[in-house]
Amino acid sequence: MNCIIDMENFAITPKGLRMMLAGLIVMVAGYILMTGGGSDDPQVFNYAMFDFRRLVAAPVVIIAGIVIVAVSIIKVFPENKR
Repeated sequence: MNCIIDMENFAITPKGLRMMLAGLIVMVAGYILMTGGGSDDPQVFNYAMFDFRRLVAAPVVIIAGIVIVAVSIIKVFPENKR
């Protein structure tokens, strides 16, 4: 039994794996954009919770990351055999 990893038997190519990692990084960036905006005093309402970054930009970035991950899983990348 040979213990060497054979890249030909993997379901995802190295390029797809790099693309999936990039999509996960984009998703984490979207979640970071969504943080903040809270108030230390519960009696004071903070309107910073409802700004453009948290309501529009962050969800769009997260959805873009999900699309990148989905494409990296579904797309068949051609192999570069040298």
